Amino acid sequence: MQDVSESRRTEAAGAPPTVPTHQYLRIALGQSTYAVAIDSVREILKVVHMTELPLMPDFVRGVMNLRGAVVPVIDLSARLGLGLTPTDRRTCIVIVDVDSGAAGTQTLGMLVDAVHEVVDFTPSDIEAVPNLGTPVAAAFLTGMARVRGQIVPLLDTQRVLLLDELSSLIAEHTNH
Repeated sequence: MQDVSESRRTEAAGAPPTVPTHQYLRIALGQSTYAVAIDSVREILKVVHMTELPLMPDFVRGVMNLRGAVVPVIDLSARLGLGLTPTDRRTCIVIVDVDSGAAGTQTLGMLVDAVHEVVDFTPSDIEAVPNLGTPVAAAFLTGMARVRGQIVPLLDTQRVLLLDELSSLIAEHTNH
């Protein structure tokens, strides 16, 4: 009679190796679809009241109250140079944590046109960013993936929401 643990080892040895997958949240910005790594996403909210801040660039839509914490809300389309996001019933705020270096992490809200689904990509599903032909700056992308025949740019939220760069853009805007 075979030992149960030995039987499990035999089954595991004969099983095909599992390919690691990475989960991404597929979002809409205007008429285009993008994806962001799910590991930086804390939650997804319906658009709530935001307090507008005077003298801010268009990409800073304001601040919101998230369980007692003041959270800046960045219009992701405007940040990427794709125009302002109009708010309607599908518009969402994706709450993310951004690494801010020595200061730790900063919680930000990303205003997006819609949230679609969570998708899994294997490393072979992701291709390099082409030098030409991307709708946003290649520096803001980590790769391109196919979802049901559509090519979806993978946004690097840590790069897009780099706090030092956002602060510089805000300072530049307020000095004009």
